[in-house]
Amino acid sequence: MTDVARAADLLRAAYETRTPVAPVRGDLVPVGDVDTAYAVQQAQVADWVAAGRRRVGAKIGLTSAAVQQAFGVYQPDFGVLFADMAVPDGEEVDLGRLLQPRVEAEVAFVLGADLPHERVTVVDVVRATDHLLPAIEVVDSRIAGWDISIVDTVADNASSGLFVLGNRPRRLADVDLRLAGMVLDHAGEPVSVGAGAACLGNPVHAVAWLAGTLAAAGTPLTAGDVVLSGALGPMVPVTAGAGYEARISGLGSVRVCFGAKEEA
Repeated sequence: MTDVARAADLLRAAYETRTPVAPVRGDLVPVGDVDTAYAVQQAQVADWVAAGRRRVGAKIGLTSAAVQQAFGVYQPDFGVLFADMAVPDGEEVDLGRLLQPRVEAEVAFVLGADLPHERVTVVDVVRATDHLLPAIEVVDSRIAGWDISIVDTVADNASSGLFVLGNRPRRLADVDLRLAGMVLDHAGEPVSVGAGAACLGNPVHAVAWLAGTLAAAGTPLTAGDVVLSGALGPMVPVTAGAGYEARISGLGSVRVCFGAKEEA
């Protein structure tokens, strides 16, 4: 068994048993190689698709300059979204589905056309976007204690968990995403604030980067895909029994709540 297969098996076991595992970065050769980490991600995705999970889009991570600096990288990363990760607006999430969840507010792009080219412009993204929705991403990690490097998060499907979309579409032409302010509330108090400019200068830039990267890899974004474009502010650890609401200027709001943990 290769190091890629071993790491993929380890992370799949963490999903299945809901038990975090040690970082995988030291098990992959060459050490610190992001392409090898994506091979681990792709091995898991192939198994999930074979098992019947349906791909519905992609998520972008590491879109903040501060977060990139903390990881010692100079580009974002990405993971795959599946239909069973979607949570209806306002629904309660069973914490038993997750390990160590955190929430962050994002802009979701829903594509109305394919983006097949490796060199993707802002105009390409604008033309291909059918509508926007406010989103809360519930990020999670199968790595114990969130002890992650760029290799660990990429291998772990970009630390994906669940996602919640608002249900009132907005046209991209009607929103200045760079200046769009965001507030994420818990119990009526803001716990994270930010704006579109925190996401690679503009969430449209993040989607253009992803589209070109995936086209180069032979898995381009297509019409109907949902793209979570990256956090507009700091992510927040989830509190059991808590509710969170994200409000994004020009896009409206989206909500999610979490059940209380069951007693052992």
